[in-house]
Amino acid sequence: MHTPIQLNQLCLSFPHKTCFEDFNAQIHYGNRIAIIGRNGSGKSSLLNILRGTSTPTSGQAIIPSDVIIGYVSQVITDFPECSGGERVNRALTAALSSNPDVLLLDEPTNHLDQHYRKNVLRLLSRFQGTLLIISHDLEVLRHCVDSFWHIDQGHIQIFSGHFDDYSQSREIQRKGIEQELSLLKRQKQGFHNALMQEQQRAAKSKAKGRKSIANKKWPTVVSRTKASRSQVTSVNKKAEIMGKKQNLEDQLSALCLPEIITPTFHLKTVDHHRLWVSISRGAISYEQNPHILNEIYLTIFADSRVAIIGDNGSGKTTLLKAMLGDPNLTRLGVWSLPKPEMIGYLDQHYQTFPSDQTVLEIISKLMPKHSAVEIRQHLSDFLFRSHEEVNAKASQLSGGEKARLSLAQIAAKTPGLLILDEITNNLDLETRAHVIQVLKQYRGALIIVSHDVDFLLAVNIQDYYCLKDGTLKSDPYIDF
Repeated sequence: MHTPIQLNQLCLSFPHKTCFEDFNAQIHYGNRIAIIGRNGSGKSSLLNILRGTSTPTSGQAIIPSDVIIGYVSQVITDFPECSGGERVNRALTAALSSNPDVLLLDEPTNHLDQHYRKNVLRLLSRFQGTLLIISHDLEVLRHCVDSFWHIDQGHIQIFSGHFDDYSQSREIQRKGIEQELSLLKRQKQGFHNALMQEQQRAAKSKAKGRKSIANKKWPTVVSRTKASRSQVTSVNKKAEIMGKKQNLEDQLSALCLPEIITPTFHLKTVDHHRLWVSISRGAISYEQNPHILNEIYLTIFADSRVAIIGDNGSGKTTLLKAMLGDPNLTRLGVWSLPKPEMIGYLDQHYQTFPSDQTVLEIISKLMPKHSAVEIRQHLSDFLFRSHEEVNAKASQLSGGEKARLSLAQIAAKTPGLLILDEITNNLDLETRAHVIQVLKQYRGALIIVSHDVDFLLAVNIQDYYCLKDGTLKSDPYIDF
């Protein structure tokens, strides 16, 4: 591919948000670009425009007719018989089979175990064509790309260089703007104080002038002229100060910091001192595949913090679904589990809510006794704040937004047991950090399936169980 891809005056907006506008860029063969930004900022939609399956609101993407494009979606619905990691691997293999000039990848390291993850990172480093990748994976951002498109506040900023250089430049920019804002604040306060002093002087001068006229110390014409002149001077000075104040406010408005939204959601503390889960001599089977898992022994108390690990396809999600009572699975052995309403479950493919319902409808059904104001506050805690955001259908949400909606579902009740299947997939870095703090404070029982080692360590997992060769075993000496 010799002719570059052209993006001219590209704009993208939806009924519930504007993602970006007036974006111009060229993509040359061999470019390695990371598209970054908050959940819901329009990253996946931009990839869809580049692969020709979506049209921008305005502007155009000119893609040469001879360009071969390979693509891997963020949420893969093909290969339903496979685990999340196996789906990614098969989708990536299919994308590469066409020998693409351009490879578009949307969160390709989601779901992957350490073996598959290393393979993908090796593949990306060796790929010779053009790469555009959406990722929150720091290792990918540090080692697989050399420029960044950052979508923020309706614009796309381009930065060439390594991720650490990019992060450092953003931090320097932030500190500089914060210092200037602080200076402007002090200047505004100084002008305000000066205005107050001038108004006090003007009032005193006006009162003195009236007194002089009343006492006939000034000739009537002269005294009125002097008082009038004093009043005009005061008005002029006031106008001058107000003009400077307006100028400062204009400068303040022009200094547009990247938006920082801090999630405030939390899970209520539960107070249950009991045995939550007990599985003895457990086995799981499908009709067509008897005894998928055998020899399951699992004991979870009210304050247990458990991680279930294993390679892609080892049966981790199957075990979780069996615990949730999936009718397609048969459980054998002795299973003692809490009632379904006491379990909060996050599905890695976000299938716990209907795609044709809005965010507000989904949460309102879970909170029937709460007022509209309380429901909106609950959604605000999960960063669904504007009228357009809460009325967006689930099908319109990005992967990260669906993850936040799943968490909002869980927090609408007070679960005694949390079951989280690959919770960090698709979360932006800020929301991921906040989820860690939430789970550290949560006092109920916790079961997590995750390949994110740093995340498991951060949320203080106490017990590790490993699924291998169809059996579940406690592994107190787990070595990542």
